[in-house]
Amino acid sequence: MRQDTDIAARASATPSLTQDLAALLRREVTQSDRERAALHVLDWIGCAVIGAATPVGAVTKDYGALQPAGPCKAIGVGEVRAETAAFVNGAYGNVLEMDDIHGPSILHPGPVVIPAALACAQAVGADSASFLDAVVRGYDAVIRIGTSVGLGHYKYFHNTATCGPFGAAAAAGVLLGLDDDGLVHALGNAGTSAGGLWQVRHEDAMSKQLHTARAAQSGLVTAQLAARGFTGPAFILEGEHGFYAALCPDADPRLVTAGPGDRWRIFDTSFKPWAACRHAHAITDAALLLREQVDPADVARVAVRSYADAVAFCDRPEPATTVEAKFSAQHVVAVVLVDGPPTLASFDPPAIARTDLAAARARVTIEAAEPYASAYPMHYGAEVEATLASGGVVSAAVRDALGDPANPVSEDAVTAKARELMAAGGMLEQNIAAIVGATGALAAGGTLDEMTALLP
Repeated sequence: MRQDTDIAARASATPSLTQDLAALLRREVTQSDRERAALHVLDWIGCAVIGAATPVGAVTKDYGALQPAGPCKAIGVGEVRAETAAFVNGAYGNVLEMDDIHGPSILHPGPVVIPAALACAQAVGADSASFLDAVVRGYDAVIRIGTSVGLGHYKYFHNTATCGPFGAAAAAGVLLGLDDDGLVHALGNAGTSAGGLWQVRHEDAMSKQLHTARAAQSGLVTAQLAARGFTGPAFILEGEHGFYAALCPDADPRLVTAGPGDRWRIFDTSFKPWAACRHAHAITDAALLLREQVDPADVARVAVRSYADAVAFCDRPEPATTVEAKFSAQHVVAVVLVDGPPTLASFDPPAIARTDLAAARARVTIEAAEPYASAYPMHYGAEVEATLASGGVVSAAVRDALGDPANPVSEDAVTAKARELMAAGGMLEQNIAAIVGATGALAAGGTLDEMTALLP
């Protein structure tokens, strides 16, 4: 690997945040860390397989099929170049809103970091341990930076899109053998090329999947360029015209390097049980608790209390599309009260059109309230209060959404979710079982080829 520029010589005497981050990413990855990474890989595979079976997946597959062949597997396409694989696979994981999420940074590491790491690992012939190590380090990079950008950034920017390239660059960079200077170059160019505006959530568009696809591809490319001597800004985060100054009015740069000896941030990442926006999950959980206490037919109206972003993203009383239903507090409460735990089909057009769900949605309101408003984003909580036609008020609340570190789901539940998603994506049971086994074996010495050969 060639580096034309010595960052330490040209930078100021104070190391940049990306220099400090590059050093932090050299921490040891243990066997238990790899096992956790393999579980996230399985969760991503489930999300990606069913994402590939959707309309946005079909468009992405058509695009991928037009690209040159290469050594990397793109789901539904076949063997393509690494950049194409990162893009195509990166588009799939977030489609159904079931991908993993890190709460305090409000971003989804899996659909960006894993496709970039997988493509790079296949391109360089890395073993499974190196691949899993890269996933762990990529999660750490994107989460540390994502936590630092502040809620002012999230108001207009999709953190997964803007911060995702940092994680993808870190994961690909360590697989390519970049030294610390090389990682800083890759991270600098990942930051300067980041983007992803929230206008996408106001329109029926596929752009949210472009966010994850481009973030995965962008981070991979910046690492590939750094390996060839392409330099980038060391002070991309805190510089005078850097990321924070331009995009983050309430950034907290200290969070990039906070807790340097802490466990890897991948352990602070949540698994999502419901096929809806994460901001609707605590509402779903509270509504399920409420349903145990009331006769749904006796509910005259429902008041939902949560945090401001839950209102901004999910106050949607009349959803018209699947995406809008996934971002509707009114819809998830209606589904839970009428049907029980939401399924994949709960957000499809036939469910949206049901008159009983429409009537239930009309009885639901949502507002920001304490203690949930000030606890966010460290805690994703909600309260659901029902006023009964027969008289009386009944409420239920959760402090942390199901799947969060403080309210975890089991490994068996994550595996069952992945199985369900792959089956819904059209895979045969024997192939699903083989993928589950091959992914679980990654941390025990199984090969990447064994796993990727089983992907559709």
